[in-house]
Amino acid sequence: MANEVDKELSEKYCPRFAKIAVDRGFITSEQAKKALSEQMDEDLANKPHRLIGRILLEKGWITTQQIETVLNELFKKQ
Repeated sequence: MANEVDKELSEKYCPRFAKIAVDRGFITSEQAKKALSEQMDEDLANKPHRLIGRILLEKGWITTQQIETVLNELFKKQ
């Protein structure tokens, strides 16, 4: 159930999460593309859904503080 909620939230916010992270200079556009592609590939293979922030963090491309900054900006805009 939680995985379905993650997936629903992810479909709505991940592209914007990645764009904000790039705009802030936390990651490169290439890193964003790779993370989004990896997420989509895993979804198509019916693997457990992972959020973009988690993928970027696991690759060492973003810090937890940077994720928090992006999330604050993302949800502030609503």
